[in-house]
Amino acid sequence: MINEERLINEFLELVKIDSPSGKEGRLAQVLIEKLSTLGLKVSVDDAGEKVGGETGNVIARLKGKPGAPAILFSCHMDNVMPCEGVKPVIKDGVIYSDGTTVLGADNKAGIAAVLEALRVVKENSIDHGDVEVVFSIWEEGGLRGASNLNADLLTAKYAFVLDSGGSPGEIITSGPAQDKIEVKLIGRAAHAGVAPEEGISAIMMAARAIDRMKLLRIDEETTANIGVINGGQATNIVTPEVTVKAEARSLSEEKLSAQTRHMVEAFEKAAAEFGGRAEIEVTRMYPPFRVEESDDIVRGVKRALERIGITGYTRSTGGGSDTNIFNGMRIKAVNLGIGERKPHTLEEHIHIKDLVDTARMVIEIIRVFAEM
Repeated sequence: MINEERLINEFLELVKIDSPSGKEGRLAQVLIEKLSTLGLKVSVDDAGEKVGGETGNVIARLKGKPGAPAILFSCHMDNVMPCEGVKPVIKDGVIYSDGTTVLGADNKAGIAAVLEALRVVKENSIDHGDVEVVFSIWEEGGLRGASNLNADLLTAKYAFVLDSGGSPGEIITSGPAQDKIEVKLIGRAAHAGVAPEEGISAIMMAARAIDRMKLLRIDEETTANIGVINGGQATNIVTPEVTVKAEARSLSEEKLSAQTRHMVEAFEKAAAEFGGRAEIEVTRMYPPFRVEESDDIVRGVKRALERIGITGYTRSTGGGSDTNIFNGMRIKAVNLGIGERKPHTLEEHIHIKDLVDTARMVIEIIRVFAEM
């Protein structure tokens, strides 16, 4: 039932539309037109106003038969840079960029699959319950679109996020919460050659704090990293200020809080030892999620995959996605593999087979949950 040529052409059309985070306006308008043409009721929420973007999240609903649970498919519209002027290339059944940009399969492959699946459902009068679609903004760099999504516009009981790198068959059932830790270490400037003893080095504070920290892989559920350090102007100045950006993640909120507290205390203690001070801001970016193997949503996805000859399997991830946000909204959600290979790199690509299988998977998920 899938029209492979139509699916490929639509994916190529989408990746050619520039949509870096915060600048998804043109893509949103194209998608609004496509969804409306398919007969969905479309709206745009005010998330763009809240985060300073060109558009809000695109939310659409296809009414279905009563009694079946409402389900939701979600993909994000934005791409990481460099994503402007994408020139897709097809070679041996695989779609690449020309090597100067990312491809944008993360996450436009998901969008294309959803659109094709909806067309097939309409063309073949396939039974379905209410099907909702969320194309979110600004997922990259903080899930800002989903975090500001107007949940009052949704009725779905189950959500399927099409945004994982494994081939169709992969079902992500747990993911960590993340804390963002932003630190400003403040010392005192002095001439490094004439009177260094009069200075307080913020670089030395940072070095001592970081040296004492447990970082990278903490345990099977927890990670932490120092990602960015900025400070200093010249070698003849005792550096008075350093900023540090760090993160901690864990599947356990208790462990996450403990790791974040450990990192904050290390910065505070080091600053005090040198006679400086630390200004620290911690932000919980998103909650963790965990869906049981026995849950209806997992069993339903596995059944849908089995119908198209694919064996479903579950696993955990160390990354964040809009899946975290939907579960935090009390909408049971899993993240599904769609074959995004080497995302966030110039080598990003997707196999046409995975693109087609993703669309087939979406159709069968619609069928399975309509039968519930």
